[in-house]
Amino acid sequence: MQHNEPSGVIIIDKPSDISSAAVVAAVKRCFKVRKVGHTGTLDPFATGVLICCINNATRLSRFYLKGHKKYEALLHLGVTTDTQDSTGKIISTCENINFSEDELKRVFKQFVGRLEQEPPVYSALKHNGVPLYKLARKGCPVKKPARYVFVSSIKILHAELPFIRFEVSCSPGTYIRTLGHDIGSVLGCGGHIKELKRVENSGFSINNAYNLPDIEKKCICVGRDDILSEMLIGMSDSLPDLPCYVADEILVNKIMHGVLLSSDDFKNFPFCNEDAFIKIVDKKNNLLSILEPDDDTNKFKYCCVFN
Repeated sequence: MQHNEPSGVIIIDKPSDISSAAVVAAVKRCFKVRKVGHTGTLDPFATGVLICCINNATRLSRFYLKGHKKYEALLHLGVTTDTQDSTGKIISTCENINFSEDELKRVFKQFVGRLEQEPPVYSALKHNGVPLYKLARKGCPVKKPARYVFVSSIKILHAELPFIRFEVSCSPGTYIRTLGHDIGSVLGCGGHIKELKRVENSGFSINNAYNLPDIEKKCICVGRDDILSEMLIGMSDSLPDLPCYVADEILVNKIMHGVLLSSDDFKNFPFCNEDAFIKIVDKKNNLLSILEPDDDTNKFKYCCVFN
């Protein structure tokens, strides 16, 4: 492990027509850091919040993947594509799209709550180790079983048919392309997502995101170390929703030596949710470890430990 290396997350506003992996490569190139990873893949045509984990923070990816998402999307009614977005081939059209505002609201309301959703055949899900979109492009589309997702809210922001701009808050794993396709199907005219922007991911907002051209320009003009320090969110601060415990020297020593911990090691700490992860920090708010309660004992399992 490299000591004193910068670790944390940077929130990038991913541009369109570039893959999430390409964003990671650009961030790594700009800051010349050892390791970069992302959480929550965005399709190349989509834009918005992409969490990039730097160095040791790549070990925290699992915690961001579980966070809720919020999107803004533009639905194009009357045109259905094979990819459910604007990059695909048109497979059907419909001119009957004269829907009233009440009709639209009624249909959109049906897509709130627990939904059964069939993943699109053009997706990054894998079949026998091969992404579905690669199989689909070869003419061998594979359908994955439908799965349940949860939409906590959906609202129409603006409608000027055949276009409807809407906002949706949803669970991880929700395909907005499929949501738009299904809304078009219920309306009876079909549809596809023309534009898609993720505006929130795991509590991180598009208002706090940086775009790649600005980063590249600042790294040249100001210096990469200063810019990285300015943009980087520390590992502890990047997990604001986890219960936090500040360790004393005795607990720090136990963690560094991998000693099995129990609730007795945490003085006056209210364990309100026995299923919750707990982040342990030192007095300078450096993340030391994330713990998970063991259901069968009074002990805690180490999810990860940081020097």
